[in-house]
Amino acid sequence: MADDDRSNVPETHRSVELDGVEALRLLGSVSLGRIVFTRHALPTVRPVNHVLVDGDIVIRTHGDAALTRYTHQTGGEGAVVAYEADDIDPDTHLGWSVVVTGYARLVTEPDELARYRALLRPWVSQRMDHAVRISPDLITGVRLTPHDPASSA
Repeated sequence: MADDDRSNVPETHRSVELDGVEALRLLGSVSLGRIVFTRHALPTVRPVNHVLVDGDIVIRTHGDAALTRYTHQTGGEGAVVAYEADDIDPDTHLGWSVVVTGYARLVTEPDELARYRALLRPWVSQRMDHAVRISPDLITGVRLTPHDPASSA
């Protein structure tokens, strides 16, 4: 292969599984992620900002949002959701990705809601009077690192 063609060949990377503690630590280091929930029996994905509170993910939402209606309909048991956040360099393709699966519940207690309003400022210019708290049941994550041929020899 000519040297000119090597720029089109991707570098090899290695995917390293993260433990739950490290995955949550990384998730807490960023403020933007994607919530996945069911709407009309199909998966729906929305970008949202979040804060990590006592191991749970908290997002704010508005009363007419599909997620607010979805979590309200499920009552006390909560709605099954997935939450994904990552930090992957677009040039090197190195970084990490974390996915949390768990139950989302609408926050109804006024003091708790006030606490989340103080901790998390929405990034859209819309009134966000509600909060959803996601309790992780399954936490998975990977770190994408450069492949070290010496370590596999």
